[in-house]
Amino acid sequence: MSGRKQALLKQHRRQKRIALLLALVALLMVGVLVTWWWMPILLVVGWVAHEAWFADHLFYAPGDDYSYAFAGDVPVLTGRIEAGRLVLDGDVGAADTLILQVQLHAGWLGRWLDPYVVIGADRQDFERGVQGRRYLNLSGQHVQLASGDLSVRGRFCRIEPAVTLYALSNPDYAEQRLMVIAPHADDAELAAFGLYSRARDVSIVTLTQGEIEAEAYQALGLDPAGAALLKGRLRAWDSLAIPLWGGVPQSQCLQLGYYCLQLPAMQAQPEAAFASRESGAGDIRSARAANSIQLPGDADGLPSWQNLLADLVASLEHFRPEVIVTPHPQLDPHSDHVASTQALLQAIELSSWKPKTLLLYANHLHDNDRWPMGPAGFGIALPPAIEALPDDGLWSPTLDAAQRLDKAMALAMQHDLQGPLPLKRRIRRLIQFVLAGRRWPATGEDEFFRKAVRRHELFWVRTLDG
Repeated sequence: MSGRKQALLKQHRRQKRIALLLALVALLMVGVLVTWWWMPILLVVGWVAHEAWFADHLFYAPGDDYSYAFAGDVPVLTGRIEAGRLVLDGDVGAADTLILQVQLHAGWLGRWLDPYVVIGADRQDFERGVQGRRYLNLSGQHVQLASGDLSVRGRFCRIEPAVTLYALSNPDYAEQRLMVIAPHADDAELAAFGLYSRARDVSIVTLTQGEIEAEAYQALGLDPAGAALLKGRLRAWDSLAIPLWGGVPQSQCLQLGYYCLQLPAMQAQPEAAFASRESGAGDIRSARAANSIQLPGDADGLPSWQNLLADLVASLEHFRPEVIVTPHPQLDPHSDHVASTQALLQAIELSSWKPKTLLLYANHLHDNDRWPMGPAGFGIALPPAIEALPDDGLWSPTLDAAQRLDKAMALAMQHDLQGPLPLKRRIRRLIQFVLAGRRWPATGEDEFFRKAVRRHELFWVRTLDG
């Protein structure tokens, strides 16, 4: 977790403690001034209300505008919403990624139920109480848009009539040699299963074993270190085996075997070795037996930044990707994700092979743990961008129903996304189902089955110099 997100979470918890203290004082006053037996009733009501409407980690105000900058050469079309239809002053031409800037205003019900916009057969959800500039993803709706028959209407929110469309054009990156950088097993599937499963030539490089937070495996009679070792073995296997479901053979997948949450420490001391925090293991070769090629780190097995860079350089020069899919270093706050992309950029500088393009993804966010918001199967609106981001391009390929089901099944194979929800989350979901109208998919209980299995995948496009 990044320093910024830690600060936001700390502030959120502090504000929640203050609110709880004030609520407790109010309850005591009710008990003194009215009658004591109201107190347990109000406590239960307050807890239910918290779980239904105030349990989200939203680290900005719903009234904040999203702020996106688009490159000067991106075609911009003005338009308006008339009688529930989108009317544009111009033609989008051959653009493949269509982003509609709108102003949303939540109604009174939109403060208690998630407001959303229905776009043809799609739906894109936003924060309760939303008031401000947001960006809808119209990619895949070209036919209806060209015919003037694309409906756009708000539910629990109002859309101001004046809108702006950004029409971005990209090559089909699935037709170029592609490499996916996955900090952990499942990151490649979460971000890019739809893309890599139709790619002409793709390799997947997973940097870590994913061995931490292995408490569930202690139920098998293992001590904490043994549980972490087992989880690392399982997730290393996931990183090599599950891509086959998307048509990527094991020979095109590499597991580098470094340890979770140690990449930033490795970066800070490039020559030092950093063993697993939980298993105590310190030889990355234990996770590399199934790799199809020899890597520099195989020589001594040390989990060091120097070895990581050398491994990435060797991977680049072996697979020779033209396009690399990697975490967005500004949007995705996970410390391993940030370090993975920084390691990649450093390796590109050292390598004799120079890819042309980065496709950046965000499996986590600083500001909103629910994004993409709304039910599974629908589109992905642009995420919160309260602070300025680079004016990267955008590419948002679409997934049909069969591709979405295959993606959900790929996630279901991931050991880290299996297992039942804790009781507290089950109760929270039941309360939100009844009172807030939220829904979760039948494909899996983990939140990523809702967030990642969508009609779009979304990538920020960054061209590399040289």
